[in-house]
Amino acid sequence: MRANASHTIPSRLRPRALFAAVLLLAGLCALALSVASAPAETPQEELEATQGKLEDVRENQGDLVASIAAQNRAIDSMIGEVSALRQQQAALEAELAAKQGELDAATAELDAERAHLERVREKLREALRVLRERLVAIYEAGSPDAVDAILGAEDWSELAAQAEYLRRIQDYDDAVAERVKSLRDEVKGAVARLTEARDTIEEARDEIAAKQREAAAARAEAESRFAELKAAQAERRRALNTLESREEALSSNLAAISNQIASEGGSSAPVASTPPPLTPGQTAKLINESEASAPASAPAAVQAAISAANAIARTPYLWGGGHGSFESSGYDCSGAVSYALHGGGFLSSPLDSTGLETWGEPGAGKWITVYANAGHTWMLIAGLAFDTVGGPGPRWHSPPSSSTSGFIVRHPAGY
Repeated sequence: MRANASHTIPSRLRPRALFAAVLLLAGLCALALSVASAPAETPQEELEATQGKLEDVRENQGDLVASIAAQNRAIDSMIGEVSALRQQQAALEAELAAKQGELDAATAELDAERAHLERVREKLREALRVLRERLVAIYEAGSPDAVDAILGAEDWSELAAQAEYLRRIQDYDDAVAERVKSLRDEVKGAVARLTEARDTIEEARDEIAAKQREAAAARAEAESRFAELKAAQAERRRALNTLESREEALSSNLAAISNQIASEGGSSAPVASTPPPLTPGQTAKLINESEASAPASAPAAVQAAISAANAIARTPYLWGGGHGSFESSGYDCSGAVSYALHGGGFLSSPLDSTGLETWGEPGAGKWITVYANAGHTWMLIAGLAFDTVGGPGPRWHSPPSSSTSGFIVRHPAGY
C-alpha cells in the first residue's frame, strides 16, 4: 500500500503540489533565518515591556477596583449597623439589669414588710388581750366614779389621792384603746404596702420578661448582621487577593529585571524613595495622650488631621464606632484613623482596617503614614502615633505605639 501512495494525487495536480511545497519550504527557511538573525531583547527592553504589561493589568482591572471600593462602602455601612445593634443590645441588657435590681429591691421590701406585719400583729394581739382584761375588770368591778370618790374622802389629801388614782386609771384605759387603734392602723398600712410591693414585683417581672425578649431579638439581629458582615469581608478579601495576584507575578519579574540591570551597572526602574525624615520643627508636640500640638510648618491638611484627632482623643473605645457615620460617642481603631484622615480632607467616607490596606499610596509618607492589616490599624501624623492600643480609646502616643511588623504601609499622595 505504501508503494502506491504517490498515486493518490491525480497526475494533473502533481506539478502544482510540488510548486507549493517548494514555496512553503522556502518560506520556512526565510523565517528561520530572520529569527536567527533577530537581535536578542535587552534587559532594559524587557524591563520596559514588563512595565507596560503591568500598567495594562492595572488599567484593565478598574472594574475590580471599583467593585472593591463598593464593597468597602457596604462593609463600612454594615459595621455601623452592627455597632448600633450591639449598643442597642447593651442598652437593653442594662435596662434589664436595672429592672432586675428593682425586682430584687421590691422582693426584699416585701419580705421586710411581711416580717414587720407579723411583729405588729403580735403587738396588736397583746394589746387586744390587755383591753379585754380591762373591759372584764370594769364590768365586774364597775367603773370608778368621781362623785363617789369625793363623797367618800375623809379629808383633802385623801380626796387628792383618789382623784389622781381615777386619772391614772382613765389614762391607762385611754392608752390601751389608743394602742389598739394605732396597731390596727399600722396593720392596715402594712397590708397596703404588701399589696403595693406585690404589684411592683408583678410589674417588674412583666417588664423583665419583655426586656428579655427585646434583648434576645437585638442579640439575634446583631449576630445575624455580623455574620453577613463577615461574609462580605471574606468576599472582599477574595477580591483583594485576585487584585494582588494579577500584579504579583509581573511585579516580581519587574523587580528581578531591575536587580539584574542594577547588577550590570545599568539604569533600573525608578524605586520609590523613602521620604526624608521630619526636622525638629516639623514634628508634632505631645502635650498629653488626649492632645497634640501641630507644627506651624506642617501643611494645612496635616494640621487639620491633628485637630480632628484631638477632637476624639478623649472618647472611649467602641467597636464599630466611627463607621456608618464619622460622628460617634466612641471609636475603634479604623474609625479613629478614618476620622483623622477625614478631618484632613484625605477620606470622604470611613474605611475599616482591611479597606485602609488599599487606600492612598504604597509606602510611608513624610507627614502621614497609615499601618493597616485585617485586624488593626493605626497611624503616624507629624511624627506622633495615633492609636487605640495602650489606652481606653483613640489616644496620642510617642511612636511607635503598635508594632509595624505585619502591616501594610500606606500614605496620602504628596504627604
